[in-house]
Amino acid sequence: MPARTDHDARRRDVSAAVWRVLAEHGFSGLTLRAVAAEMGASTGLLTHYFPSKHALISHALEIAEERTENRPRRAAEAGRDVLRAAVLDVLPLTPDAAQMNHVWVSSWDGALADAERRTAERARYRRWRSRLRPLVIAAQERDELRAGDPDDLVATIAAFTHGLVVQALFDPRAFPRKRQVALADAFLDDLS
Repeated sequence: MPARTDHDARRRDVSAAVWRVLAEHGFSGLTLRAVAAEMGASTGLLTHYFPSKHALISHALEIAEERTENRPRRAAEAGRDVLRAAVLDVLPLTPDAAQMNHVWVSSWDGALADAERRTAERARYRRWRSRLRPLVIAAQERDELRAGDPDDLVATIAAFTHGLVVQALFDPRAFPRKRQVALADAFLDDLS
C-alpha cells in the first residue's frame, strides 16, 4: 500500500508555487497550468486542491493577506513616527515589498470585475484605514499632525501612499527608495 501523501505539506508546496507565479506574472498570469508547471506537476494534481481558477485565486489572496499581516514592520516610539513607519511599511522600498505590492496591485483589476473580490478588497482597505486611524489621532493629540477629521486624514494618507506605490511599481528608476522616503516625509510634513 502506498504511503499517504502529507496533504498539508503538499498544500504548502502549492501555496509556494502560487506565490512564485503571482510574483512573476501577477493575477493575470495565475492559472492552474502555470502553477502546475511551476511545481513540475500535472494540472490534475492541482485540481485536487483547487477545482477551479476561482478557488485558486481565493487561495492566492489568502496567501497575500497572510504575508501582508505577517511581514516585519518598522519600530517607532510614538505619534507621527509611528504613522511614518506605517506608511513606509507599505511602500515598495525593498524587493520583497515591491513583490508584495505587485501582487496586490495586479489583483485590483479582478476585484473590480468580481463582486465577491470587490467586497473583500473593500474590507481590506477598511482594516488598513482602521489601523491608521489611532495613529493619526495619537499624532494629532501630540500636535504632530494638523487638527481635523481623522477619517479624512486617514483617507488622504492611504490615497497618497498607494499612489506612490503605483508610481514606484511602474517607474522604479524615477522612484527609488530614497525618493519614496523623501516624498513620504514631505507629505507628512505638509500634514503637520
